[in-house]
Amino acid sequence: MSEIPGDLKFMKSHEWARVEGDGKVTVGISDHAQRLLGDLVYVELPNVGDRVEAGNASAVVESVKAASDVYAPVSGTVTAVNTELADKPETINEDAYGEGWIYTVAIDEPDQLNELLSPDDYAELLEDDDH
Repeated sequence: MSEIPGDLKFMKSHEWARVEGDGKVTVGISDHAQRLLGDLVYVELPNVGDRVEAGNASAVVESVKAASDVYAPVSGTVTAVNTELADKPETINEDAYGEGWIYTVAIDEPDQLNELLSPDDYAELLEDDDH
């Protein structure tokens, strides 16, 4: 099992959110999710300026096995997207919690972060999945 960074919040659907401190939240998929998907071959990014709603699909990652929706952990407006992923989707496989970020959103309701899982709760969820 990979290390789960302590500064992230998680969704049960394996997305992570990193609070950047300026009202923005960076979003990606967990190391566990990228391992389940296998080698990523394509990432469909939202557009800067798009509105995303917590719990709704906001991006798509495709692997040789399957296409999978990426759900928004919080509601807000997309302020940046990781355009590097267009040419190198495998960056998510290599560094899911760093260079493999997918997009950044200006959060509407910071309280939504309280509904996400802590790293410990997420680790527990993964442990329960394994049994």
